[in-house]
Amino acid sequence: MMGVGADNKTVSISSKFTLQQFEEGKEEVELDKMTPGNAEATRLAEADHLSTETREMWGRRLEFVLASIGYAVGLGNVWRFPYLCYRSGGGAFLIPYLIMLFLCGIPLLFMEFTVGQYTRLGPVHSLAKICPLFKGVGLATVVISYVLCTYYNVLMTWALYYLLHSFSPSLPWQSCNNTWNAVGNCSTGFPGNATHLQSASQQFFDHKVLEMTKGIEHAGGIRWELFGLLVLAWVIVYFCIFKGVKSTGKVVYFTATFPYFILFALLINNVQLPGAKDGILFFLMPNWSKLLEVQVWVNAAAQVFNSIGISFGSMISMASYNKFNNNILRDTFIVSLANSATSIVAGFVIFSAIGYMAHIHNLPVDDIATDGPGLVFVVYPEVFSTMPVSQLWAPLFFIMLLCLGLDSQFAMVEVAVTFIMDGFGKKVLQVFKRKELIVLAVCSFGFLLGIPHISRGGIYVFQLMDHYTAVVSLMFLAFFEVLAITLIFGVRRLSVMVENMLGKKPNLFFRVCWQFLSPMLVLGILISSIFQYTPARYGKSYTYPFWAEVVGWFISLISIIWIPLGALHELWTTEGSLLQRLKKSITPTVDLESVSEKPSAESIALFTAA
Repeated sequence: MMGVGADNKTVSISSKFTLQQFEEGKEEVELDKMTPGNAEATRLAEADHLSTETREMWGRRLEFVLASIGYAVGLGNVWRFPYLCYRSGGGAFLIPYLIMLFLCGIPLLFMEFTVGQYTRLGPVHSLAKICPLFKGVGLATVVISYVLCTYYNVLMTWALYYLLHSFSPSLPWQSCNNTWNAVGNCSTGFPGNATHLQSASQQFFDHKVLEMTKGIEHAGGIRWELFGLLVLAWVIVYFCIFKGVKSTGKVVYFTATFPYFILFALLINNVQLPGAKDGILFFLMPNWSKLLEVQVWVNAAAQVFNSIGISFGSMISMASYNKFNNNILRDTFIVSLANSATSIVAGFVIFSAIGYMAHIHNLPVDDIATDGPGLVFVVYPEVFSTMPVSQLWAPLFFIMLLCLGLDSQFAMVEVAVTFIMDGFGKKVLQVFKRKELIVLAVCSFGFLLGIPHISRGGIYVFQLMDHYTAVVSLMFLAFFEVLAITLIFGVRRLSVMVENMLGKKPNLFFRVCWQFLSPMLVLGILISSIFQYTPARYGKSYTYPFWAEVVGWFISLISIIWIPLGALHELWTTEGSLLQRLKKSITPTVDLESVSEKPSAESIALFTAA
């Protein structure tokens, strides 16, 4: 979610300082150009100066904060955290969750904000400057974000479908008297232990929305209603980001704040329903024995990591549009704590409603609680069908889902646009003439890649993509990003970047987390993910055929493969012996002369040391 236009394309204080230095040293540069090596360095320096001078910026700091919160607070806060909390010890789960938040989530978010704001570049080019050997990590984050946005917008398509149908005289998922219902096994409530029955809301989702087939091997043709809504979803995304941070910065005032009004309105309504107390107690009741299970701690770390959005490149990209001296430490705490608070409030909202449904149908809460798309597209619509004033709450809920999803979608698409503009801006603009057309091309290609998800067998494609992109690939990227920045680039250099921007070095807590705790936690999550790998499944019974699993691993490799390819390319194109190449490939090329105040001799030595 970024955006800024011509009005904000002014020269910042740091740029003025840089340009002044550039003019004062012009004669020396001309002499240096006599040497080929210095000429190349001068060319790179001039390119950096131009990039700094013309780069777009957020109109206000609040726009950056809202965009970051909007990206971090997504559908996972509503459908994953509450379920994971109650499955992992209830209130006891908050202990490992908060520990992981402060030891892993907050330090790594601060790290990404630092890299993006200091270099004023997207993830690809900033990581190439930080550690040339792992420049492929930046490209991998762009690829995984773009792949994710191609099917994430399908969720927005479903939300639009439900939103339009929620204006019907009666909610279409509340009865079994519809043409799509299988009357013999349809239940107007939750079937409980009657495994041969399906709820009316489940059949609406399966047979009306998806018209799903029996498996991924049966594509079944395009769902044209969903096709049209997918077009609409991408049109909405385009018009929210086509002007860059100028348009996105204004949109987030609504999309990042409106969900909170709905969330609190639902909370006030739900806690007054009969049975709500039982659902909330079920959500929070601590099971202290769960704290002895390693998997609970791994789940807590993974939830923090995925929810904040580390290693997707979006946070680096959004921070790159900040002013050089923006207080990213303050913004880090605001974004992280707002994200976690939203997850906890969403837990109260969801489980108060589930407790109400358990009370209505005289079933255990455990029979109703679920996670993933089934929670927001099956369980919650069923809740609305029995709520007072259901015609009010249903549209508001799906508008909330749209806002939550669109904010995350903005940021993921913007990563690809930032990569194109940073790396090939002038060349691409010669073809497309305007940045708006580049954004249109990015959105159009994302739409085409999303079409398989809105076929009648698309839900199986969706689940396969989500499993191998958001679960398998992400932890590999996270590990190599942390390795490149905190261990190879180094905490000392990272601290100097913070000092140059904020006027003081990060405190001991952040330095210890960067140096030891965060890398160990990320490595632990990665190892756990490898050893506890399970093939993708849909529901409780459908298992994917072997060829689909192969496709899934290929999807994972689409992003991961750029890490070794980038390293090989760097070593191949660097001159010297193998040892010299390795030494050069881990030497950062960050230009410290682009700061608003001249760095100290110690700072320069840190960044230029071989």
